[in-house]
Amino acid sequence: MSRPLTEADIAFVRSLVIHEDEHIIAFNKPSGLSSQAGRTPGPTLDDLMAAFAKSSGNKPRLIHRLDRDTSGVILTARTKPAAGFLGKAMMGRRIRKTYLAIAGGGAPEPAQGTISLTLRREEIGREAYSRVCPADHPDAEIADTLYRTLDRTSEAALIEARPKTGRMHQIRVHLTAIGRPILGDVRYGGALTVAATPVPRLMLHACALEFPHPAGGSLRIEAAPPPDFQAILKAAGLSLGNAMAEQAIS
Repeated sequence: MSRPLTEADIAFVRSLVIHEDEHIIAFNKPSGLSSQAGRTPGPTLDDLMAAFAKSSGNKPRLIHRLDRDTSGVILTARTKPAAGFLGKAMMGRRIRKTYLAIAGGGAPEPAQGTISLTLRREEIGREAYSRVCPADHPDAEIADTLYRTLDRTSEAALIEARPKTGRMHQIRVHLTAIGRPILGDVRYGGALTVAATPVPRLMLHACALEFPHPAGGSLRIEAAPPPDFQAILKAAGLSLGNAMAEQAIS
């Protein structure tokens, strides 16, 4: 970003903070905000980290990314040691991510299970895609997603998903592969309406993040689905209820 942050930028990013301590800051990222290297006008979340920069100029570092249209919990490290610690935790698959997705076509069959389909990255022009591919493809990467159905109708389903691997667009491609593309997912075949209601964006929300804390112990951070997500839930006749809090896939 070429321009300095405005007072409005700073107020905006501070409004997204859902947890802050001397080691980390967690944000509830809205849909439409790029994590970094965005092609849309305006600063990215990485740019906005300048609002938390120290006098040395060092700013918090993103530990992972969310797609621009995905909302929810995203984690940053305030110090280099914290970034190193959390980076190793990410590499060791000790950071547990939980998502909510509103998918088209009713519940998957079976309603709960694991999707294990290898993926490869494909570039088309300036855009990057993930594709399901044979396990022996030279570019194949192992990808596993745990999922369970929280609610369903004949037209849509609310699905909790936990990726065990961190491939690009993994949940989106896996759900499409089993015939349940996420609503609003133009790239991977998601419907743009449900119950005659327009779907405004990709209906994928990072609702929880559980991870070892750099100071010791573990921490779970949650973010409730935003109003646009809840509006599509209601239009589709779906309800979150207490299912996510009461029972989690393992």
